[in-house]
Formats: sequence, structure tokens, C-alpha cells
Amino acid sequence: MYVSDKQVAGRYGVTRPTVWRWLKADPTFPKPISLSPGCTRWRLDEIESWEAARRAA
Repeated sequence: MYVSDKQVAGRYGVTRPTVWRWLKADPTFPKPISLSPGCTRWRLDEIESWEAARRAA
């Protein structure tokens, strides 16, 4: 399953630009996949794995 930047932002209670800042600032943050021009998504399982790693740290 894929999620948008809006869905990722909503999951963490942050703004969409914050998600993109995390991508640039945190090398462990999952990389998005470009499905088509103007359509970028994250894999939900990668987001969940990133969450679990952060909780464990």
C-alpha cells in the first residue's frame, strides 16, 4: 500500500513541508517512489518500519 505526503503528515500531526524536510534531514527516513509525474508516494510498510526503529532507539 502506498501513502501520500498528506497522509504521512496526518499520521504524525505535522505539515506536508515537514515530511519533505524529514526526507532531506534524516537519512533513515524512507525514500518516496515516483509513480508518475506529479505522483509521489511512500510505501506504508517502510513508514511503519521507520516508526518501529525510532521507537526502539
